[in-house]
Amino acid sequence: MIAPRERRIALPHLTLAALEWGDASAPALVALHGWLDNGGSFAALAPLLASSYRVIALDLPGHGHSDHLPAGVSYHYHDHVRAVLAALDALELPRCALLGHSLGAGIASLAAAAAPARIERLHLIEGLGPLGDDGSHTLQRYRDALAAPPANGKALRVFRSIEQAASARAIASGLAAELARPIIQRGLCEAGSGWQWRSDPRLVRPTAVRLAETQIHALLAGIEAPTALLLAQPAAPYLPAATMQARAACVPRIEVAQMAGGHHLQLEHPQAVAQWALRHLASAPHAAPAL
Repeated sequence: MIAPRERRIALPHLTLAALEWGDASAPALVALHGWLDNGGSFAALAPLLASSYRVIALDLPGHGHSDHLPAGVSYHYHDHVRAVLAALDALELPRCALLGHSLGAGIASLAAAAAPARIERLHLIEGLGPLGDDGSHTLQRYRDALAAPPANGKALRVFRSIEQAASARAIASGLAAELARPIIQRGLCEAGSGWQWRSDPRLVRPTAVRLAETQIHALLAGIEAPTALLLAQPAAPYLPAATMQARAACVPRIEVAQMAGGHHLQLEHPQAVAQWALRHLASAPHAAPAL
């Protein structure tokens, strides 16, 4: 297994961490992880792509080894999009491919819609656009978000060992602890005689406002990059088939594939996901050989 290089990427308002695989002169593929994950989410997949691509897996703000936002500031999709585009500036990447999983797929979608000239290829695993709002829970969600106490200074659970933390993560996510280990190890920090999650506690606060599906459709229609979407079977409850089909229909150039497995396909089936990604990357200006 190819070991990644650690990176720090200074943005105007915070510093992001990243893991990097492959030759620095190779075409860039920037990878964006899911909610409460980190760049370790791509530890099994990235080495399979690194012979042809420079894979840069960011830790999103508040995740992994990246900085947390200042006190009193909340996390929103749009701010993640701004952070990703700022990271591309700092990395001196005027144009690149994006690979996103779950939350990262939603962010990648919006980044491609916001700056189409910068994204040459879009690869999405278990996500297309952000979580939407059909109006049925808008008022209650808004009230819950504004009534929630501040998370700053909240005492975090201390785990006796990495194994205990891995077990808790496996129960919460449904992903086997041995598969999630790259995420878990990168997501922990020592706390006295135990371990705590590095992620910002504010990431679990309710979101006050979500975009309506009609707004999401309008944004997805602005994606110009050739797009490949990979969905797990059976479908996750928060990614219903009808919703994903309606969203995919908005994207001008998209290919949708399905793969048996859970939400973290890139950790469960890295070889198959790499083959899927390379098939679509091969039609980009810098073609890559099949595995």
